[in-house]
Amino acid sequence: MRRFGFLLTLAVIAVMFLPSGTFSAPVTIRIGYPTWVGYGPLFLAQAKGFYQDVKVELIKMEDIKPRFAALAARRIDGSATTLDAMTLYVKPELPLVAVLALDDSKGGDGIVARKEIRSIKDLKGKRVAFTEGSVSHFFLSVLLRENGLTEKDIVVVNMTAGDAGAAFVAGKVDAAVTWEPWLTKGKQAPHGHLLIDSSKTPGLIVDALVFRKDVTRAHPEAIMAITRGWHRAVEYWKKNPAESNAIMAKAVGGWLSDPKVFAETLTGIRYYDYESNVKFFGTPANPGPAYQTVQRAIDIWTELGKIRYKFTARDVLDSSFLTK
Repeated sequence: MRRFGFLLTLAVIAVMFLPSGTFSAPVTIRIGYPTWVGYGPLFLAQAKGFYQDVKVELIKMEDIKPRFAALAARRIDGSATTLDAMTLYVKPELPLVAVLALDDSKGGDGIVARKEIRSIKDLKGKRVAFTEGSVSHFFLSVLLRENGLTEKDIVVVNMTAGDAGAAFVAGKVDAAVTWEPWLTKGKQAPHGHLLIDSSKTPGLIVDALVFRKDVTRAHPEAIMAITRGWHRAVEYWKKNPAESNAIMAKAVGGWLSDPKVFAETLTGIRYYDYESNVKFFGTPANPGPAYQTVQRAIDIWTELGKIRYKFTARDVLDSSFLTK
């Protein structure tokens, strides 16, 4: 007993001199997300234990406005969202930063139009359906401006992407900016064809992981652990696609819960691995395409009166957390 008491005393003394935080639990980072195939590796990393030294809680929040309200209210710490959407919610009281590109649309978004509409310029004066203030709006705005047009040159029909696709198939509008399954349904309609899709605009429609700046400042190691976990998951998916798709489909759930549907939808995007993330972000001194995409969004939304706070792409992009 005396030996046990002596050893216990030594153990207590040893604990007193251990570095502070040695026995503290990992930081919990809460991330809101909508149902989307591009976010699959967030769940794969969780399932495979790739998040080390951080606890990640993934919280389904389909609607973007409540999601960013939760972010502002500190009920969540970050969000998976498109880069253009992020810029709409940046405010002095809600400074945000994108730290990781998740996926890039490569055909998953597009415009279906009547067969006589053969180019973006042919949309002039036509009824075009899309959701105002959405990624579809941003996609269309960029294409219009590249062809010397703006929203003033078309007849805007504001509706959800699904309703826009359905309205086009029903012949109620001349064109619709939408995504699957409505791109396929639209081009299969007797009067329709695919005018353009996002495979022609790489780096424009990009989902990213976005956090409040107070979170990245307070927990930089946790944010790096999350980016590392994502990159490990993407590498695992490359080597084990069937297993990974099954895991991700079940975890993402919703309309993507069927692994076959998940795999089919996956063909419309590409996941960002470490190398493509480094190339996309670049550095502040040598910025990559991410800066152009975000600045385009800021400029367009400002022009349309949806952003009133002045900031630049450099204020909302941070590549310092990227790691393998």
